[in-house]
Amino acid sequence: MVTAMTLFMGVGGFAGVQAADARSYGTDVSKYQGANGNLGYGRDSFSIAQIGGSINGYIYDQWTYNSQMNYGRSAGKRMHTYIWMQTGANQWQTKQMLDYFMPKINAPKGSIVALDYESGASGDIQANTNNILYGMRYIRDCGYTPMYYSYKPYTLAHVDYHRILAEFPDSLWIAAYPNYNVTTEPVWSIFPSMDGISIWQFTSTYMSGGLDGNISLAPNGKDITKNGYGASYNNNQAKPAQQPSQPQNKPQATGTYVVKSGDTLGAIAARYGTTWQALQSLNGLSNPNYLYIGQVLKVTGQVKSNNTPATTQSVYYVRYGDTLGAIANRYGVNVYTLARNNGISNVNWIYPGQRIVINGTASQASNVRRYTVRYGDTLGGIAARYGTSAWAIAQKNGIHNVNLIYPGQTLTI
Repeated sequence: MVTAMTLFMGVGGFAGVQAADARSYGTDVSKYQGANGNLGYGRDSFSIAQIGGSINGYIYDQWTYNSQMNYGRSAGKRMHTYIWMQTGANQWQTKQMLDYFMPKINAPKGSIVALDYESGASGDIQANTNNILYGMRYIRDCGYTPMYYSYKPYTLAHVDYHRILAEFPDSLWIAAYPNYNVTTEPVWSIFPSMDGISIWQFTSTYMSGGLDGNISLAPNGKDITKNGYGASYNNNQAKPAQQPSQPQNKPQATGTYVVKSGDTLGAIAARYGTTWQALQSLNGLSNPNYLYIGQVLKVTGQVKSNNTPATTQSVYYVRYGDTLGAIANRYGVNVYTLARNNGISNVNWIYPGQRIVINGTASQASNVRRYTVRYGDTLGGIAARYGTSAWAIAQKNGIHNVNLIYPGQTLTI
């Protein structure tokens, strides 16, 4: 994760860190680890995936985030999130960044959302710290566990980390590497001695080819990487849960449904004319309140219909490169209606992170999905987002070169 780092030879020893059996190992991943990320070794129990970031107000996504989160959870890992925060002392940019990303967090409430602050600091230490604290409070108020990520020399030069710890104890995730050789265990002699470290990123070469390796130090017996995941969470694919005894007339699955952002088991059940209890039983769900984006559920029956389009209301958060016209086209609504419903006086001016309420009709007759290409998209990234392949999308859209798409192009998925 650290892009330019001076290897830190710190003083060994640190207070409050739990005995070795209370610690846990894990990785952190970004687009460089591909659609499924890299979960490290069999002992590793957590991973922290990058959702995107802000560079001086320019907000960008990581197309790998959702697939990495879903794959990691399917392997029994505790999955968490980090955001690249290159906003210096600018709280407005941090607000725009978090307005955009927090609704997209694909992890349980209580899980970690870390701010990666290692570049772009201003010359004012207190202003930088105020900005970081603003972001951490925002994350806390959204129901997640905020952490501060950086490395010791950068932190000492640009941040008053004692103020962070006064409000968020044991919230530091700090990097320090002995060298760039493959390192599978921490070299304790170079531990970056600072108060409040919960996670130490002890190498960027956990495996050959490069991978960040971390150890959760469990200060005072509390492993922060367990936040958001109950004691019964199935780490490392423990034995499958036993199926409860079912009556002979248990409903049989007639199809599948892929969970989308904002779904609840009750809403899905209502859509298919059944109950959440029936879907919970059918899918062997231990917690009916915990679903994740991309999860495939067995369903019974068919989508309820009165032979008329169902009025829907959904929320869209503006991304860099979006236009109101493109959003309207994607949802099949009039751009001026969309502007009026959202109090937008100038249809040519929207900003990343802006919340747009969509009112439209969902036609049962059509399952066609369309996507408007944005700056920075790749066909492979779009395909991963929709659970298909680049070649399938290319074939549907008459694209002869899968490496050539352009912003504003409308694709049928």
